[in-house]
Amino acid sequence: MPELTVQLRVNGVSHELNVPADTKLYYVLHNDLELNGPKWGCGLGECGACTVLIDGVAARSCSLPVSVAQGREVTTLEGLGSAADLSPVQQGFIEAQGAQCGYCLNGMIMTAHAFLARNPNPTETEIREALRYNLCRCGAHYEILNAVARAAALLKEKLA
Repeated sequence: MPELTVQLRVNGVSHELNVPADTKLYYVLHNDLELNGPKWGCGLGECGACTVLIDGVAARSCSLPVSVAQGREVTTLEGLGSAADLSPVQQGFIEAQGAQCGYCLNGMIMTAHAFLARNPNPTETEIREALRYNLCRCGAHYEILNAVARAAALLKEKLA
């Protein structure tokens, strides 16, 4: 497989990497950049565990070639906030205890972040629709819905 030199901007930091041309974005983020936010789930872009933001849009990193991210801003869970300065979505998930095992959490948080950027005042039905393609195997759906609603409230407080 031919090598590809990619210029990536991940969590505000620029990187230049030489990788096989067919490498999926997930592998570069996890293996080369040592980011643990995106999780390996299905490998088909179906479950959402590997979700990242590309220019603010939720994307499944396990099914995208790394070339798709070239010249664009990629944000992983690590880029949303820190332990000392959580994003409103991260804070909402903590306050509402929106996790059981936590494996789906990356995808839920990243998808919720992109969704709330587009719709900061969602209804429960809109939250359900936004998250419907993210799978939670533990059954923490109710807590996750509450967490996104709490994150929306925190965003309102932050903007007020």
